[in-house]
Amino acid sequence: MKNALDQTQQPVSWSDVVRTTGRLIFFRVSQAELVNLGWRHLAFGLFCTWLVGMGRYWDNPRVGLIQHLGVGSVVYVLVLALFLWLIVWPLRPKHWSYFRVLSFVSLVSPPAILYAIPVEYFFSVYTANSLNLLFLAAVATWRVALLVFFLRRLGKMDRLSVIIATLLPLTLIVVALTVLNLEKAVFSIMGGIEEPTASDASYGFLVLLSYLSVLIFIPLAICYLVIAITRLVEYLQRPKRDEHEF
Repeated sequence: MKNALDQTQQPVSWSDVVRTTGRLIFFRVSQAELVNLGWRHLAFGLFCTWLVGMGRYWDNPRVGLIQHLGVGSVVYVLVLALFLWLIVWPLRPKHWSYFRVLSFVSLVSPPAILYAIPVEYFFSVYTANSLNLLFLAAVATWRVALLVFFLRRLGKMDRLSVIIATLLPLTLIVVALTVLNLEKAVFSIMGGIEEPTASDASYGFLVLLSYLSVLIFIPLAICYLVIAITRLVEYLQRPKRDEHEF
């Protein structure tokens, strides 16, 4: 019998899409709403991503035309959603699909409008760097919390799996950037930091983040492999009638 959550719904209005986005951003959306995210939700999410992307880089002379036009942000969510979908899929969350992950990633873009505030025009470079770092931390924390909420609400994952599915992609990205020696440049662009030096709080935070990521990456990877193999064995042993749940 087909799960009621997967039944085809009537087309939603744009006002419903906006309300769903608001409920998602403030952790109030239901599982049924997440399961039934449609093309209008994705279109609205990509529009928000494009708009926020232009606002994020409008006063940054260090980025190219693609970034100023917001195209880079749209490409970024497409790649990030694919990355998250592939990483989390072996943990077997319920209702897991690239379309739903992409819709989620795009719909949580509005908080990044904080990056559009031109603090450099009102404060010194040092103060502006501190404020941009604060904005980056606030938006990143908000989005990570939303990812945890998404995994729990849509995927019905247990707490340990949620922790692994949340931290492993983040540490993998930081470790990869550290190995490639790109972490400082990426951090500066994302946070709008103007030429951080070794004495900057932002630089110290970056060093700490890189160190912690390298330190916990291997234990996270081991736990991830154990859970993924366990989920695969459970999946192979399930009766055929349960396959639709995955």
